Amino acid sequence: MMHDKKTSRVRFTASLLGVVILSAGGLVLPAMAQQTEATQPPKPAAKRVSTGGRDPFRKYEPPRPMVKRVANQSPIPSIQERINAYKAQKAAAMSARMPAPKPTTALLLSEIEVIGISRTPRGYAAIVEATPIKLSYVIYPGEPFYDGQLVAIEDGRLVFRRETVFTDGRRERTVQHKPLRQPAPVNTVTAPAGAASSVATAKP
Repeated sequence: MMHDKKTSRVRFTASLLGVVILSAGGLVLPAMAQQTEATQPPKPAAKRVSTGGRDPFRKYEPPRPMVKRVANQSPIPSIQERINAYKAQKAAAMSARMPAPKPTTALLLSEIEVIGISRTPRGYAAIVEATPIKLSYVIYPGEPFYDGQLVAIEDGRLVFRRETVFTDGRRERTVQHKPLRQPAPVNTVTAPAGAASSVATAKP
């Protein structure tokens, strides 16, 4: 019985010592950690790297203006090249038994002059002359040209839709009017003075 009491006292004393040691160790460890941190040199501040946006320490520079690239107009073939292409298209259409293209498809709007406007059973028609080849054609609304199409026939003028093709593939459509060609002024023929008096008829 006395032995059990001694054993319990020893255990109790040992547990008290353990608690005291642990508590002392818990106080010592933070103190040591603080001393270690105090002895270490300070770490340099991390450098912030800007991934985007403007640098606040750099002088402001206005953005450079965007230079818009202007596309040039596509080169237009000569009248002879366009006529040869039209002949080839006509031969291919005839061999395939399809309607042949209109001869006006080889003409530019700037190469025609409006001679007259008339009314036909099909509606209004216009007579135009191709100035490079000196040939006349009768055209109706919807007639295709190399760089446009006849849209309407009005009193005294024709209305075309002109199409300009650029080198970058862009197409620009504008409205163009062509008036009737004015007749050339005719010089009045004046008879020489005294011609009427020289021609006289007399009766016997």
